[in-house]
Amino acid sequence: MRNYIIKRLLLIPLTLLGILTVNFGIIQLAPGGPVEYMLAKYQGMNVDSKAQFTAAAPTQQSSGMQKYQGAQGVPDDLVKALEKQFGFDKPWPERFGKMIKEYAVFDFGRSYYRDKSVGELIWERMPVSVSLGLWSTLIIYLISIPLGIKKALCDGSRFDVYTSLAVIVGSAIPVFLFAVFLIVFFAGGVYLQWFPLRGLTSDNWDELSFAAKIGDYFWHIALPVLSIVIGGFASLTMLTKNSFLDEIGKQYVLTARAKGLSEKQILYKHVFRNAMLIIIAGFPSLLIKMLFTGSLLIEVIFSLNGLGLLGYEAIMTRDYPVVFGTLYIFALIGLVLKLVSDITYSLVDPRINFERI
Repeated sequence: MRNYIIKRLLLIPLTLLGILTVNFGIIQLAPGGPVEYMLAKYQGMNVDSKAQFTAAAPTQQSSGMQKYQGAQGVPDDLVKALEKQFGFDKPWPERFGKMIKEYAVFDFGRSYYRDKSVGELIWERMPVSVSLGLWSTLIIYLISIPLGIKKALCDGSRFDVYTSLAVIVGSAIPVFLFAVFLIVFFAGGVYLQWFPLRGLTSDNWDELSFAAKIGDYFWHIALPVLSIVIGGFASLTMLTKNSFLDEIGKQYVLTARAKGLSEKQILYKHVFRNAMLIIIAGFPSLLIKMLFTGSLLIEVIFSLNGLGLLGYEAIMTRDYPVVFGTLYIFALIGLVLKLVSDITYSLVDPRINFERI
């Protein structure tokens, strides 16, 4: 296992390099950019219009100097200053090489539009996304695994049928619709006002006692986490049920029963270990989904300043250092979690040997 871990650790930098290379190439081909964004603001145009971003694609004028259609009527000195400010006065191979060297030492540069480094922005937003992701993942596992096991043991019963209806509803309705529903009914909509509408803490956070801060934190995070949990527990529940049903029907379970073992001994000493393998394998993808992908809309709806919202805002404003910095962190965490999953695989079932891969 040690050789496999070393090999996987050595592959992480190469994988990150491939991801950054592909995305850097896509950025070069995509219409619009930070220069066009600033030119549009300079001319007082609607910078959110896709058509204007497309119309601002770079062209070549007879003078040989690169210009932008969106720069018509704008002083050449201003265009040159913007290109130098954003680093577009240098050829793309030089810019890409500089980025790779800086990223190797976790230097992500500075945001184009915020007076902060990308590292500072990520560090500030990380606690929000981590809070949403960890709490959501923990609650989903605490609900889905016992529920899935119970459904497998009571397969075909009324309990199984009724809970399956809840699972179907949870899997069919998008997460953001649950979030909107909770806001309307419980957060200042037309019905109840039990929970705050936005933010992760109250305005008087610094004045609260330690116990009051804990209560305020959970008060604010309750609806966002509940929205993610309702939309995320369905797939894991059915995965758990089907995994246990598959194991319960195998020959070794019949042999264990013939030896006189109780159902509880069979379930927790034999079936549980084998059935949990596929669930463990899905942990990294679920955690990544909860941390970043799944919480993006939730962060927007509840006005939570997390990494998902940061990345979305950076894409919309063409803030490339923030885009690549968040992408780098997302990819690195995903690769590390995948390695942790493989190690856990071997710990749960020693028969699995990754050294052969």
